[in-house]
Amino acid sequence: MAEKETGARARLRKVEDAAETMPLSEFLKAIEKRCKLSKRDRLRIVDQALLLLEMNYVHLPLKRAMHAIDPIQRLKLLKFRLMESNEGELQSGMQFHKRMLEIFASSRDLHTMYLLPTPFKDQVAFLPFLIEQYYEGGGGDERIEKLLVSQVVTQYLQCLPNPGPEVVCFEPGVEVLYWNGVPIRRVIEINGETQSGSNLEARFARGLDNLTIRPLDTSLPPDESWVTITYRAKNGKVLTLTQEWLVYMTGATPRLAARSTIKKRAAIDIKKSKINQLKRKLYAPRDVRVRKGFEDIFYAEIRKIDGRDLGYVRLFSFDVEDPDEFVKEFRRVIKSEKFPQEGLIIDVRGNGGGKIRAGERLLQLFTPRRIRPELFEFINTPLNLEICRLAPKPWNLTRWVESIAESVVTGAVYSSGFPLNSEESCNDVGQVYYGPVILITDALSYSTTDIFAAGFQDNEVGEVLGTSNNTGAGGANVWWYEDLMNAVRSAPNSPFKPLPKDADLLVAVRRSIRVGRRSGRPLEELGITPDYLHHMTRRDLLKGNYDLMRRAARILEKKPIYSFSVKPFRRQDGSRGVVVRAGSKTQPGNKLRKISRLDVYGNGRPYGTFDAKDGSIRARTITLGRRRGTKLLVQAFDGANNLVASYRHE
Repeated sequence: MAEKETGARARLRKVEDAAETMPLSEFLKAIEKRCKLSKRDRLRIVDQALLLLEMNYVHLPLKRAMHAIDPIQRLKLLKFRLMESNEGELQSGMQFHKRMLEIFASSRDLHTMYLLPTPFKDQVAFLPFLIEQYYEGGGGDERIEKLLVSQVVTQYLQCLPNPGPEVVCFEPGVEVLYWNGVPIRRVIEINGETQSGSNLEARFARGLDNLTIRPLDTSLPPDESWVTITYRAKNGKVLTLTQEWLVYMTGATPRLAARSTIKKRAAIDIKKSKINQLKRKLYAPRDVRVRKGFEDIFYAEIRKIDGRDLGYVRLFSFDVEDPDEFVKEFRRVIKSEKFPQEGLIIDVRGNGGGKIRAGERLLQLFTPRRIRPELFEFINTPLNLEICRLAPKPWNLTRWVESIAESVVTGAVYSSGFPLNSEESCNDVGQVYYGPVILITDALSYSTTDIFAAGFQDNEVGEVLGTSNNTGAGGANVWWYEDLMNAVRSAPNSPFKPLPKDADLLVAVRRSIRVGRRSGRPLEELGITPDYLHHMTRRDLLKGNYDLMRRAARILEKKPIYSFSVKPFRRQDGSRGVVVRAGSKTQPGNKLRKISRLDVYGNGRPYGTFDAKDGSIRARTITLGRRRGTKLLVQAFDGANNLVASYRHE
């Protein structure tokens, strides 16, 4: 009878059984025969990749100009070499995947990807700890970069009896110095070059984020079976830990919400979504105060900062099944009892995107201004014209047909721009939060999150505080290969053919163009430049973003705070109406920012104007008559005649 496992080894076995993990070396041995691809399979993948990049890829001219690349020629060369080779002379399947990943990575676009087939699908290689970046003051304006371990899954480390000091001392807060003998920053830079970040900030951030968690369907397995981490312990000693790479066996996972939509209005970073998914599995979840189904999307809490209560929302993803329900739940949370109404921090760091509708509809909750959604353009090609003509009617692509067809005469590279979401849908709820709002971004904020941040700036909702100099700069609507096949399914000779062994392709089909003061500026590559920059500190990493929250609070405290209350009533005689109240708090000497008047409209017609006294309006009763269905609009203006708060209701 086998000896019963006890102690740390038993805990490891329990974790491994629950999480379905195995060492990387065992995984590679187990799949060695399963990752073979025939010559025919490889040619099919290359041909379809060529088709997508030549005929559908919206950023190809931009990428060629900015990065001096030619992925089309590289694919043609790969195809030529395949055709010239005999079946027995083919390189290994791993080498083929490596070539395909390198070609797609050269575009530095996480919306346009080659996804590896079975057996790599839904597998993630990982090390049981996270490494993050922070800065220390070096005197004056100088800052010294440091990299430390911020999270550790101790069950994976302390699996042997009598672990040595290199294991015992490895804990959150230790400073990482070397990775396999190479300075840690250099390792991150090298890794970042393969991660498709569109700007320097994004490349480094992705090199760091992908350092210890690597989805195997978007990147090859690590070259090494184990790594040695040289670190400075809290007692000052320099120690070296050896840790084996592990593989998380996810099995068949539910399809991302972004992929299941029939309207193809998604913008998502698949790789980041998979990394975030494993982080939630490995590291302790938070006690969230949201409805079931939204726990992995966002959480909200009250942060007491320098004696002041502020609302804080951490928004992890826009990848929701129902964008309208998401907006409804977000509204419920920020308007719930005891949730602070005098300042709100929305933190979208590391948010890989999702449904564009979810991001664009959310903006209206925080501003009295009418939201203008971002515009989207196709690249003008015969195949895109056919797609817009033949796609199912609910996809609403016929708007682009005329301008794509005209390009034969005009020579225009891009089609006309149209919003994916109607302006009406982006303004049908209206403002519900009247305190100042600040948005926190980083270089991993990507895709729909880029679009959300752009809308935040373009519609002057509030200011942006970045922990990086730019966002991820992913400005496009991404389609899966299956979407393209479905778009022209009715065509007698569709150019899209099924891919072998569950291989898959993603492509950026429509590019996002900004509105407002930055009208016409593409999001791709350029991203969002924050209004303020914060360098993360050690306290931020180990003590709940302490300094970052204080920086956000200092920015918010300079902003005016408005309060607005509109309560409906109904009298016994059947007449209806509302009771309106309003107030404002501003910095001393800034009287012009206070509310000066309220204008009331019913069904688009003016009902009256009320002047404020010292920025406030006490309860005013407005009788609207007995007719039902009155569309009520109440707007508050400051002393400079700027619209500062609004309320709409039917």
